Amino acid sequence: MSHFSLPAEPRRFQMYIGGRFTDGASDQLTTRHSPGHGAAVAQWPSGVGEDAEAAIAAAREAFDSGPWPGMSAGERAVVLFKVADRIERRAEELGLIECLETGKPITQAIGEIRGAVDVWRFAAGAARVMKGEAYNNLGERVLAIVLREPIGVVGVITPWNFPFFILAERLPFILAAGCTAIVKPSEATSGSTLKLCELMHEAGVPPGVVNVVTGKGSVVGQRLLDSDRVDMVSVTGSTTTGRKAIEASAANVKKLGLELGGKNPHIVFADADLDDAADGVAFGMAFNAGQCCVGGSRLVVERSIAEAFTEKLAQKMRRIRVGDPLDVQTQVGALFDEAHMHKVLGYVQEGVRMGARIVCGGARTEDRAGYFVQPTLMANVRPGTPLLREEIFGPVLAVVPFDTYEEAIAIANDSEFGLSASIWTKDITKALRATREVEAGRVWVNTTLDNGPETPLGGMKQSGLGREAGLSGIEEYTEVKTAHINLQPRTHWIA
Repeated sequence: MSHFSLPAEPRRFQMYIGGRFTDGASDQLTTRHSPGHGAAVAQWPSGVGEDAEAAIAAAREAFDSGPWPGMSAGERAVVLFKVADRIERRAEELGLIECLETGKPITQAIGEIRGAVDVWRFAAGAARVMKGEAYNNLGERVLAIVLREPIGVVGVITPWNFPFFILAERLPFILAAGCTAIVKPSEATSGSTLKLCELMHEAGVPPGVVNVVTGKGSVVGQRLLDSDRVDMVSVTGSTTTGRKAIEASAANVKKLGLELGGKNPHIVFADADLDDAADGVAFGMAFNAGQCCVGGSRLVVERSIAEAFTEKLAQKMRRIRVGDPLDVQTQVGALFDEAHMHKVLGYVQEGVRMGARIVCGGARTEDRAGYFVQPTLMANVRPGTPLLREEIFGPVLAVVPFDTYEEAIAIANDSEFGLSASIWTKDITKALRATREVEAGRVWVNTTLDNGPETPLGGMKQSGLGREAGLSGIEEYTEVKTAHINLQPRTHWIA
């Protein structure tokens, strides 16, 4: 991996509508400053409602009369594989864009781009195994067939924490199903999505099949939710954003896919490998500076080992390398922006006011050029504290001890969220039992944050609706149609 540096001037991107790069209807630009350095690194148009409408029209035209939905899955797969190859070739360039806009470490950013290549390749191949069903068991008179058809035009609203990877968990599956798309990336981290448009254009994705409109959610995203020409919207974001999507969809009964917030537990039993568990818990809470919807932010630990384990974990956390996102040695970069940093630190201060104790961290780092927060561990956290209830989205972990297995599960499930959970134990029965009883769409045993494009992901309770990735990832973007076919002369109803 070569040396990476800040650009001399911000990189300029354009929106992509109907197969063309454009600044759209507004003359306003958004400038993104690197949260790790404070320097201006990228610019793109601040899209308006008119741009969203143009993108909807292009996607509608491409679906209703373009070639994409009518192509064989094999033909679509060829194009999607070409996109994947191009992403792979440009992984370092895309990773640098992502690192500068999000504040995440360069090695992690490039790793995510490479992970996204794998997802695109899986979706490309999976396009060919999408199938319907035949029911030959309804008697000799009737044969029934079930068809899967692409749902149509899909709006995709993505967040700022994993702009490229979260899009990769959705867009190639949407395209594999034969749908067309309008993507609205976060207005603060749109660069890698706009760069992807160049690669899709080169790979031969037909005009209008994918359109990207940049701008505010309230302006551009809302148009996608409100439009009756958009058949489905996939939203990744906070539970508040999810509720807005549900309210908007009520007007035109559109389908929604939602991946929302989490307040995810690590359950550590006394019989776990405590060195492995400490490392896994530290990774799960600090990965992406804690700005990870499936990262673990509550440590539910057996009381007999709670004190010793907390100290072991604190020693690990103090050694995490926080710093310049462009340094290949960095493990944790900057928080997303200044307001978010103050919000995260506010949760820590409020916890202390309510009687919690800071075991390690708890403040900004000495480096004031960017928004860096020390990985923070909080003990003596009282049950009602927002630290335990709300999604902090920063490198902050709250410790809650338990005495019995039943109590561990009750604490883990005491949340409006149900996105993920990690279980640490050497006892296979306990591990399997907890896997069944914990309320979460993704469960890890003696590991955390593992994933693969073959397996579906999503949330329970207020963490979301629907599933992404795996074969479910394509099915999500299809409609099911049942046909009954009569094979015999009709018995007349009217004699």
